[in-house]
Amino acid sequence: MKQLTPCLIATSLLLTAPAFAADTTALLTAAKAEGEVNSVGMPDSWANWKDTWADLGRLYGLKHVDTDMSSAEEIAKFAAEKENATADIGDVGHAFGPIAVQKGVTQAYKPSHWDEIPAWAKDPDGHWMLAYTGTISFMINKDLVANPPKSWADLRSGKYKVTLGNVGVASQANNGVLAAAIAGGGDETNLEPALELFADLAKQGRLSLTDPTLAYIEKGEVEVAVLWDFNALNYRDQIDAKRFSVVIPSDGSVISGYSTLINKYAKHPNAAKLAREYILSDAGQINLAKGYARPIRPSVKLPAEVEAKLIPAAQYASAKPVKDFEAWTNAAKTLPRLWQEKVMINQQ
Repeated sequence: MKQLTPCLIATSLLLTAPAFAADTTALLTAAKAEGEVNSVGMPDSWANWKDTWADLGRLYGLKHVDTDMSSAEEIAKFAAEKENATADIGDVGHAFGPIAVQKGVTQAYKPSHWDEIPAWAKDPDGHWMLAYTGTISFMINKDLVANPPKSWADLRSGKYKVTLGNVGVASQANNGVLAAAIAGGGDETNLEPALELFADLAKQGRLSLTDPTLAYIEKGEVEVAVLWDFNALNYRDQIDAKRFSVVIPSDGSVISGYSTLINKYAKHPNAAKLAREYILSDAGQINLAKGYARPIRPSVKLPAEVEAKLIPAAQYASAKPVKDFEAWTNAAKTLPRLWQEKVMINQQ
């Protein structure tokens, strides 16, 4: 299930229906006739979906119901229900888009802003496309850390503990390892630079494998945590924005994200397509940013109060998306063993 529960920014935006492509007129008519859209894995509290569902209701009269579940569960639901579908659209992690296509449970639809979406972030036929991204970051308790790290290299020479989480189990922790590997010259086929870094931290007694949850961080028991940026920003603002800083490591990180899937068997396919249109519109992208997710469309101008809550775009210069999902999937399977053999053996 989704775990991010961002505190929403109280902004008042004067919304009007976005200007979609001219050929969406028929889509608008058909979607309004269907009158509803049912989602999975898109709850109100995750990435501020609440505002998007409210907009779709106000602008187009679409009723909405969500059932929260994981990416794997969403795909399994589409496959199991088939023509008896109860869900029209879902939101899944980047790696799950290709899996859904392989299982044949999606239908293609390219929204008006298709050309703005980077090639790495979309299926060429339009079966999936990222609407927003997350990048591995450092969340730093400034009250406890005298020299805040700006890079993975800084971690090695620091005096603070680094909290990574349960490597081999938690996706966030696994991606933290991949991000460190990228910074050290590796990639999804070569995690050795990261394993060497974390082995060094373990030898120094500076590696914490406690899950960096909101409650644990709020207690003041975390000095530097490795987290998705949207989680870190959310935690920062929930606890005390003045007490924490959040940075993208300057020597490299990994970018992932979430994509909408339109169910091949959707009972309200046009409403689902309209939802995708709106999510990729300026207003939809701003809604996501209000929930701390970084919009996939770089041209979207965020309101100043929303932009101020995010990490400056310049910090993402060295962050890279996963290039080979098959290789990363295979690496993630071997990571628990490698972690035990090369890192945990050194844990103080």
